Amino acid sequence: MLRAVLVSCVLFSLYLSSYAQSCAKYNFASNQVFSSCNDLPYLNSFLHWNYDSTSKTVRMAYRHTGVTASKWVAWAINPRSHGMVGAQALVAFQKSDGTMRAYTAPITTYQTQLQEGDLSFPVSDLSAVYSKAEIIIFATLKLDNVSSTVNQVWQDGSLSGDAPAMHPTSGSNVQSVGTLNLLSGESTTAAGASNSKTKKRNIHGVLNAVSWGILMPIGAVFARYLRVFPSADPAWFYLHATCQTSAYIIGVAGWATGLQLGSESPGVQYTSHGTIGIVLFCLGTLQVFALLLRPRKDHKYRFYWNIYHHSVGYAVIVLSIINIFKGFDILNPENKWERAYIGILVVLAFLAATLEAYTWYVVVNRKKSAASQKMPNGANGTNGHNGNGARV
Repeated sequence: MLRAVLVSCVLFSLYLSSYAQSCAKYNFASNQVFSSCNDLPYLNSFLHWNYDSTSKTVRMAYRHTGVTASKWVAWAINPRSHGMVGAQALVAFQKSDGTMRAYTAPITTYQTQLQEGDLSFPVSDLSAVYSKAEIIIFATLKLDNVSSTVNQVWQDGSLSGDAPAMHPTSGSNVQSVGTLNLLSGESTTAAGASNSKTKKRNIHGVLNAVSWGILMPIGAVFARYLRVFPSADPAWFYLHATCQTSAYIIGVAGWATGLQLGSESPGVQYTSHGTIGIVLFCLGTLQVFALLLRPRKDHKYRFYWNIYHHSVGYAVIVLSIINIFKGFDILNPENKWERAYIGILVVLAFLAATLEAYTWYVVVNRKKSAASQKMPNGANGTNGHNGNGARV
């Protein structure tokens, strides 16, 4: 009997949960009635609408639950393609004085700050309310040049004062894309495409972090510190060449992945990150050719080649580290990944500092030993003879 009661309670709680989350059971405080609704699969969002196919008019209400007063929400139709760029958005948030602001914002790039502007279709009766951790946007859309199946995007993010800040670029915030048939109510999500792009972004980040950010510095450590020991020659050179060549090959693969991501997202503009990436590719390619054109040790140009090779190599390492941290800012991964990379850099820096001190110690002692060996016998002034001129 007790088991039956427990099962009934669990089933009843699940029913209440699904009831609370279903848009079909929702009653608007304004007594508005919508004939169609859709439970959006991400970000606790719901869409309600009435669609007049004759006049191609949509009266809609977008609900976003579980939000605080420091959040903005948006729902948009993208008449051109899937995704954010090109979306025609309705934005709403509560201002610091407690009033609601609702406005239209065409989105032209991923870096947009949701600035107010006219949409590609007329919008009327736009308003918003905030109550019980829920923002609702009401509007009427005139979709004369848009088919009954629309690409929809919905989003949320934090406020910076009384203006929307950039939304997160991972998790549900990059999956909140899909299509909606206004006549049938059938909807699909573009989670697969979003996950594919996210996967490519992660691959791009990993390849570049491992190549430019880890293998390149390790190769430089081999070249600078192992060559001091005669027993490590020519092993240090092969270790150095292997690390740098592997880093270049993997780095080119990461760079190509970045170019592909850029071509698939023409609205994305990470100018400094992309520019540094191009510079790194060019400098890395020059280093590869420099290796093939390396003069002999006794060649008169070897001194100048060494200056060039070392300068470009250290420049590549510094720019790589800078660009990797810019990549962290763009990808916005979990903090543990950035902390892990910082830990690797700290270990490499400590190892380099220790080896630098030991290398100087070895070099100084070696010079002292060489100087003492060059000193002539009897350098104490006796010239190796006794006072009678006879040799000892």
